[in-house]
Amino acid sequence: MNGGPSGFNNAPVTRTIVIASALFTIIFGIQGRSRNLAWSYQDIFKKLQIWKLIVSLFGFSSTPELIFGVYLLYYFRVFERQIGSNKYTVFILFSIIASVLLEVMALMLLKDPSLKILTSGPYGLIFSSFVPFFFDIPVSTRFRTFGLNFSDKTFIYLAGLQLFLSSWKRSMLPGICGILAGSLYRLNIFRIRRMKFPDFIASFFSRLSWPTTGSTTPPPRPSRNIVGNAPSYGGRPVEGHYQAPYSSTGEPPEESIATLVSMGFDRNAARQALIRARNDMNAATNFLLESQGH
Repeated sequence: MNGGPSGFNNAPVTRTIVIASALFTIIFGIQGRSRNLAWSYQDIFKKLQIWKLIVSLFGFSSTPELIFGVYLLYYFRVFERQIGSNKYTVFILFSIIASVLLEVMALMLLKDPSLKILTSGPYGLIFSSFVPFFFDIPVSTRFRTFGLNFSDKTFIYLAGLQLFLSSWKRSMLPGICGILAGSLYRLNIFRIRRMKFPDFIASFFSRLSWPTTGSTTPPPRPSRNIVGNAPSYGGRPVEGHYQAPYSSTGEPPEESIATLVSMGFDRNAARQALIRARNDMNAATNFLLESQGH
């Protein structure tokens, strides 16, 4: 399993976060101040060091954490491709805010001396993403090794486990709070999954991000996804935008098949769905999701 076509096509918000995480970690690591990225609720509420909280939300405390964290962020770009940059921005902000509030509450209630300072990095976003990953990304392949059953999703879980245990309690608490934040988002608390920002806010990330190498024509984005958008068919307006119909003849484009595979669907099933949908990506996605029981 992979996160889809290589690069950050159709994932400018993810690209910005990955770049920010790498830059903050490298800059503070070179200066020997990576440990200063960790934060406690005393820093926020007693010393009013809001800047420290903001920086700690992006920079990791160590290089191993950076490697596993960036790998997971890069893989989870599949969700931005599914729901679009606008709603993915809402998901990011909700995950970060909710997880930080839960962490502060936990620190105040537990009063554990070993938890006075938490590790840094976008743990809230990463572990919040494991919720839709668990529920909405189907297993496409299974295999057996040394008598144990594995799937193509196993490697993502192992990378998450490594990050979860990287700093013991200091990383476990943010991980748990991130999972809780992702669960609240899935439960649609405050109808958060219906929220959207003005388009200029989401497009701001595109202007911030570095250019993406590769094809200049990104694959079309399906509108039926983890937040349950209504399906759209070729030539019909979708959320205020007019979507041109896809070609209805010939073998399905390899780019479209790769996009569906990036969502976790079997390659042959993706091809058959595109043929059935006359190369309409949105309709093909709906066929596949319905076949999976969504």
